[in-house]
Amino acid sequence: MVESERTEKGVRQRTIINLGTGFSLPREQWPELTSRIQQLLHGEALLFALPPKIEEMAQNYAAQIIQAQGKTDEDKSDHREVDIDSLELSRPRSIGCEHVALEAFNFLKLGEHLKALGLNDPQIAAATGTLIGRMCNPGSELATHYWLQNVSGLGELIGYDFNKLSLDRMYTCSDQLLKNKEAIENYLYLQEKQLFGFQETITLYDLTNTYFEGQCEANEIGKFGHSKEKRYDCLLVTLALMLDGSGFPKSSQVFKGNVSEAKTLKKMIKGLERKGRNPNIFEQQKATIVMDAGIASDDNIEWLKGNEYPYIVVSRKRHREFDEDKAIVVKHAHDYTVKAEKVVDLENDEVLLYCHSTQREKKERAINNRFTEKFEQALKHLEAGLHVKGRMKKYNKVLEKIGRLKQKYSKASKLYQIDISKDAKSGNAVKISWTRKAEPETKDEFPGVYCLRTSHKDFNEETLWRTYTMLTDLEAVFRSLKSELGMRPVFHQNTKRVTGHLFISVLAYHLVHSIRYRLKQVDITDSWSGLRKQLAGQNRITASMHCRNDDIVHIRKSTRPEPRQQRIYSALEINSHPGATVKRIIDKSSAITDKSKTE
Repeated sequence: MVESERTEKGVRQRTIINLGTGFSLPREQWPELTSRIQQLLHGEALLFALPPKIEEMAQNYAAQIIQAQGKTDEDKSDHREVDIDSLELSRPRSIGCEHVALEAFNFLKLGEHLKALGLNDPQIAAATGTLIGRMCNPGSELATHYWLQNVSGLGELIGYDFNKLSLDRMYTCSDQLLKNKEAIENYLYLQEKQLFGFQETITLYDLTNTYFEGQCEANEIGKFGHSKEKRYDCLLVTLALMLDGSGFPKSSQVFKGNVSEAKTLKKMIKGLERKGRNPNIFEQQKATIVMDAGIASDDNIEWLKGNEYPYIVVSRKRHREFDEDKAIVVKHAHDYTVKAEKVVDLENDEVLLYCHSTQREKKERAINNRFTEKFEQALKHLEAGLHVKGRMKKYNKVLEKIGRLKQKYSKASKLYQIDISKDAKSGNAVKISWTRKAEPETKDEFPGVYCLRTSHKDFNEETLWRTYTMLTDLEAVFRSLKSELGMRPVFHQNTKRVTGHLFISVLAYHLVHSIRYRLKQVDITDSWSGLRKQLAGQNRITASMHCRNDDIVHIRKSTRPEPRQQRIYSALEINSHPGATVKRIIDKSSAITDKSKTE
């Protein structure tokens, strides 16, 4: 596409934009397109409606011309007489979240690493858009593709036109990232370790699952299983994560949806051991493994012992004990207290830490009371009916009814001893009595008490407890992956694309955690969704005005940041006005046409 302009030597033409190989508009519609672009650049009104496709293309090309041909010299003042009633604002694009996310992408030098892995510039741009899209507008690749082209100003920040990015390339990008999964994970962890200076002393391990939409016939890992989101009608896939004590992911692995949690541990740790042969990535000493009861089977504990891995795990055993006189306070808040009692288990050569939380006790008692009250009400109703005409009285029927109540209120019923008196003459039940008695040395007798098992005999109570509570950080990661980074649900129908979708969420979490880790250093502790809300509202926008001399001035720039956004930018030490200010002056004598028309 060329622009005609008058010069001292007559009318000359210069190319202002290359439409590219993907330009598919029929030749007979080219005049309509160029005419509409000229109208947009000259601030002229549209007299007759055009086909939506032409209007959309004209808007995009006009925006590209303004940005590509504009001047960015902001040092010189430019005073003009303009018609203020002609002011138009167009093409708003979000920029706040994208700016912060891109800063994290560049901070970790992820683009440089992708280039070293063999990705070219368009592929790196697609990867950048995919990851930042997952951070700022979590959803499917299809949703991200639309967001990049119609909502986000990310393309202006990286100098890439996402309108040239096909949906197929988005899916190909997912495949390329997955192909280099191990190299990318290793690189990111090494970068984070060097940049933030944390030590590898703790490894947190846990699993979660997510569900699929559709039949997933080509997905080998989609299986029915125990859904943590109660979607038992959908196929599931399981994601396992290992994090260090600072919350940075060490490794991730996707398993079948029906995998037993306990059977995944060995595979994940052996994967870390293999990576650990490179001393530049993982330290040689073995980190303490921290995991919850679902994974802490006896077989896994024995395997950890046999391979000399220190551990802190939640005990699966029902046995509970707690001596408040021997316990010490490990945490005291305004509304709850946690105490811990350390017991040496000589038989298993480990230490047991019995912890009592007043907050947990209150919760467990509330749950138990709710069910025991319902159970007792059902027993009272049944007992009252023994003396009412027309109600259940037959002894065998009463036994059967009590059995069904025990089944319905299984946890509550274990706390009761129930006796039924039978009339020998009539064969009817004449009395139902019950007494409540907690099962000894269990959580029924010690509500609010839980037990930790550990190989660390030298750790004190507070150190053990605080190390265990790091698992809550991992639970927060899973919440972030699911609710903030678009991990669920999965719409892909084959194994490779499903795994790639989950890996993109994990990579997005690397960037998110690096941002939040830095913000925490200056006491900004908001969740990622909270940060996104604060960053929303800053946009790139084009202001167009008619000048007295009939020139048209187009200015493309970012809006001024709000104080809430400035606080985040200042904490990260980044520019608060992302993107350059671009000024494009359209001379009244200039005309735009397609090049083929002049040849």
